[in-house]
Amino acid sequence: MMTPTVAGAGGAALADGVYTASAGNMAQGRCLESARQLGNDPSWRHPEPGALTMDTIEYFPVADSLAPLKLPFSEAVRVGPMLYLSGAMGIDDGGALVPGGIEAETRQALRNLQGVLERHGSSMDQVVKVTVMLADMAEWAAMNGVYVEQFPNHLPARSAFGASGLALGGRVEIEVLATIS
Repeated sequence: MMTPTVAGAGGAALADGVYTASAGNMAQGRCLESARQLGNDPSWRHPEPGALTMDTIEYFPVADSLAPLKLPFSEAVRVGPMLYLSGAMGIDDGGALVPGGIEAETRQALRNLQGVLERHGSSMDQVVKVTVMLADMAEWAAMNGVYVEQFPNHLPARSAFGASGLALGGRVEIEVLATIS
């Protein structure tokens, strides 16, 4: 269990000896709403005043089928009830881009994300934030047409932006944040 200690003057007292600090609220002397809510979460309490206890961080390597590619990142990282996924591209199990352009790549990237989520105790229904990177913003509408099919029950918060290029010459890369049951 990680136990970072909050610097005395910069920490914001929440309740029952729970403190939080970040560069922003320490410098500006304010406490963010999300930090205030931590005071209600017993997993963030620590018996020492001025200390903050955080959940264990778990790193999950990329799927076995992609291991030969020796990718320099984890496919997912779990912190408490949150799962942070690395960006997924429209690649098959061998690491090659699927043919068919933006729609096929988007569909495959979302399938890849679904597989990672399910391997680690989550699902597309538990996605709360999506970031989409496009090689060409002119393909936004085509990507979006496939994207909305994957979220029939709710639409997560989302950002999308154009990039000057993506790995493997791909058209789209998608990353998600999700809760875990």
